[in-house]
Amino acid sequence: MKHCLNTLYISSQETYLSKEGECVCIHLKEGEKRKIPIHNLGGLVLFGQVSCSPFLLGHCAEHGVAVSWLTENGRFLASMHGAVSGNVLLRRAQYRKADDPAFAAKLARAFLIGKIYNCRTLLRRTNRNQPDSRLDDVCRRFSFSLAQLHKDISLEEARGVEGNAAALYFSVFDAQIASSDSTFVFTGRSRRPPLDAMNCLLSFLYTLLAHDVRSALEGVGLDPAAGYLHKDRPGRPSLALDMMEEFRPYLADRLACTLVNKGQVKNKGFRRQEAGAVLMDDDTRKEVIVAWQKRKQDEIEHPFLQEKMRIGLLWHIQARLLARYIRGDMDAYPPFVVR
Repeated sequence: MKHCLNTLYISSQETYLSKEGECVCIHLKEGEKRKIPIHNLGGLVLFGQVSCSPFLLGHCAEHGVAVSWLTENGRFLASMHGAVSGNVLLRRAQYRKADDPAFAAKLARAFLIGKIYNCRTLLRRTNRNQPDSRLDDVCRRFSFSLAQLHKDISLEEARGVEGNAAALYFSVFDAQIASSDSTFVFTGRSRRPPLDAMNCLLSFLYTLLAHDVRSALEGVGLDPAAGYLHKDRPGRPSLALDMMEEFRPYLADRLACTLVNKGQVKNKGFRRQEAGAVLMDDDTRKEVIVAWQKRKQDEIEHPFLQEKMRIGLLWHIQARLLARYIRGDMDAYPPFVVR
């Protein structure tokens, strides 16, 4: 079983990573040096001007430690991992079933049921604490969307249901933001680039989630690039994006609102470029990463296995359940849903 604190994030610029014995040695710009045993790690995420020695990269590949490179502001660039793990028969089954329209639609609907169910749960909790008539209406519409997804509809129809549900969700997302700071006013979802601080925060958390989900899929032998809901595209981890859907509301969205509402991130931590993109500074990025890692330590009862586990293990469990379903050992894929 994997540890939930097994990802090392390096955001300090001009940092150099090398191999010393069985450790990752971190050489900071200020001259400070730290060491972390390789067996404690499952992944490295490097932001901006962070470089690695070839010997360390080889060591990471041998020990199954995935390495991801991102821009300083969190946009994914590339990743590296060692020899493909898992049974070749599993990947063959994954590719065959990705080309089966009926199977792809059924699995895509399962991912979306998890996403919309969790969005509805999140909004209902918000409505109990801060009543808003808009949330009642959106939750009723979500119930209709879920009923549609439980029917035998096509993949394109399921994508249409998801698109409508996402527009509804983000139209009332501001109800979850209790902060009076105008910096975090949310008027709609914007990406590539994010045009306000809240969207910047959401995009960054989605990037962290994508890395963890991708590593979990690779850990069980699935190809994170061959998806069912998201279309295949070179360099795109479509299956990781598929599985992310059920975790976005409960983990990324909820944490983003918590950080803002508790004042853990502040307006001075964000800056706007001339082109309109909003970026977060290094201190804010570190604050968000620490909060993300702490969140992964919290415990929850898995709704399908009915066992308590740390949140950081959820995507590893879901990846195993997905692999069992693709192999034909299960009749259906049970998405992660919160009550």
